[in-house]
Amino acid sequence: MIERLRGTPARLEERVKILPAEILTRREGEHWSIQENVGHLYDLETLFSGRLDDFDRGVATLRAADLTNKKTYDAEHNEKHIDDILESFRRAREKTVKRIEVRAPEFFVRTALHPRLNKPMRVVDALYFQAEHDDYHLARISELIRLFGSSS
Repeated sequence: MIERLRGTPARLEERVKILPAEILTRREGEHWSIQENVGHLYDLETLFSGRLDDFDRGVATLRAADLTNKKTYDAEHNEKHIDDILESFRRAREKTVKRIEVRAPEFFVRTALHPRLNKPMRVVDALYFQAEHDDYHLARISELIRLFGSSS
């Protein structure tokens, strides 16, 4: 799981770094653009890190996600340069990975209730959940690349 999380920034960069701004910022209807999907991953890194804090503190219930994604909508990622978003995400994810890769095996079996799923989740489950979320947005980005083309 750690390796999947570590690899997300490189996978994102490989997919989007060479795309022109017109493709990166183009929306399909009201759905997020490629660039907004990348920004969303960065925006949620604070939730992921916060949930690791929750596991550290031994809380009964993990902090809830904002299901409206207000942070992403307010961030106006399409007004930024993709390199800045990618670099911010890479730095944040590297910090998270460094934090978890030094943990003892016992840490990964700690549990807390996931607030939306209403089920107990171990740390390893939270890592899997995050990696799956990353992959969902990577797949969505690939879908948008196919839809809009890879060049203007």
